[in-house]
Amino acid sequence: MSVPSKVSVLLVGGGPIGLTMSALLSGHGVDHLLVEARPKTSVHPKARGVSARSMEIFRRMGLEDRVREAGLPASQVFFYRGRDLVDPDFVRTGLAHGPVRDEEEHTPSPGLICSQDVLEPILLRHARDLAGPRVRFGMRLVSMADDGHGVTAAVEDTATGDRHSVRADWIVGCDGAASTVRTGAGIAMEGPTGLGRYLSVRFEAPLGEVVADRASASYFLTVPGRGGFMAVDNDRHWIYQYPLDPEAEQRPDLRDHDEVARLIRTAAGIPDLDVDVRSTMTWRMDARLAAAYRSSRVLLAGDAAHAIPPAGGHGMNTGIGDADNLAWKLAAVVAGHAGDALLDSYEAERRPVARQVLDISTDNARNRTGYRIDDELLLTADYRSTAVVTGTGTDGRATALDPTGFHPGCAPGRRVPHVRLVGGPPAVTSTLDLGGPCFTLLTRTDSPAWRQEADAVRAATGIPVVARALDAGAQREAVPGQWAGLRGTAEADGAVLVRPDGHVAWVAPGSSRTALAMILRRVLSAG
Repeated sequence: MSVPSKVSVLLVGGGPIGLTMSALLSGHGVDHLLVEARPKTSVHPKARGVSARSMEIFRRMGLEDRVREAGLPASQVFFYRGRDLVDPDFVRTGLAHGPVRDEEEHTPSPGLICSQDVLEPILLRHARDLAGPRVRFGMRLVSMADDGHGVTAAVEDTATGDRHSVRADWIVGCDGAASTVRTGAGIAMEGPTGLGRYLSVRFEAPLGEVVADRASASYFLTVPGRGGFMAVDNDRHWIYQYPLDPEAEQRPDLRDHDEVARLIRTAAGIPDLDVDVRSTMTWRMDARLAAAYRSSRVLLAGDAAHAIPPAGGHGMNTGIGDADNLAWKLAAVVAGHAGDALLDSYEAERRPVARQVLDISTDNARNRTGYRIDDELLLTADYRSTAVVTGTGTDGRATALDPTGFHPGCAPGRRVPHVRLVGGPPAVTSTLDLGGPCFTLLTRTDSPAWRQEADAVRAATGIPVVARALDAGAQREAVPGQWAGLRGTAEADGAVLVRPDGHVAWVAPGSSRTALAMILRRVLSAG
């Protein structure tokens, strides 16, 4: 298969972030190439928690059902604490799983546990369905040169050694904490390293019956236990995390699978457990943030931009949010609808989110027995940038996220709230289903005036924008009046302009229809 000599976007890294961004760029019609040095997807479970916000993004991509089928059932998303896996005095806590009233439901797509070795193949198949041979595993970035007008990159086939030159308008580093792209761009990382070092073991053992009455997503071992277990399927497939003590006089031989198996038996509290060690890896817990997310034609996403402690499960999910935020902005710039300055709003919006997630996750890591899993934390992201049009007195928020909980509303910068819809097409059961991949003007009832304005702006500028109504035909709100209560404007004929990533760009009173073109140019930094 030939390697293209020129593309609009070169993605480096084929983990969950790079694959998500590839699929999103394809959905926007952006010509791109993804290169990943590994020959295949991860064989180690690594990240496992997929938060509600990530599931909403996968929902928009048409992947929610596939990811949900591959993950643990919701009934097992609990957190176990005990001396070992057979401790009769264990404590088990978890998220609420009962029915929620429509007006209290915050998302149509709650999070779940789906380990990275299972998630990546789903994302890879989807990315290749859309981009075909433009998604290339077994190909690594060798060098890159940014001349301010684009990037010239050398990529190498790891099997043959063949090298190819690729010219890209933009390059995005999705290549992890040791990012080659970040290093090549000279972007520094800030923050502490070595908060902990761990052995992670992927193993098989017949533990399904052992944990049948205490099935959980994570099993934290209390004193005198060491480390903890993470369920892959809560039956035979598991991960054991063992803390490596730098002060210990003797350390286990990590190459000796028999010794590793003994560690697992001791931690499980089952001396004769049949353990089959499949793979091991060591990793270091850091809490670092890139000094910048953009340098000229180079952008960073995921672990290349932030190394987040895993306590709380926000690392991969923060990266998926990066991809969702950046993909539509790159698409708008490539299509000529936006100015390059739109890409500066990516850092302005996403870096404060990562900064706060880092702080929360670091606190969790220091208090491993006391923190809670917050599935809805990333739903609270509240952006302030040139890509959001705020009104007078709306800029007073102190943080990018609200750890106290999700409080739905239509304020500019926030993710558009979920309102349950009934009576419409099977694929439309939420206000979230009315958005993307273009700009969307949401109104409560069908508005010919807003539709005509959206059509006129699209025809005159080429900017993809449509008007859609919650109540249209047989489709209606499950709770009458819920949208009006959330919209934040008293004008019945007003609209909410939603960006392709599902965040509110502008709350429009009915008298502002003719301002739509100006507002879109402002949001897109198009002059």
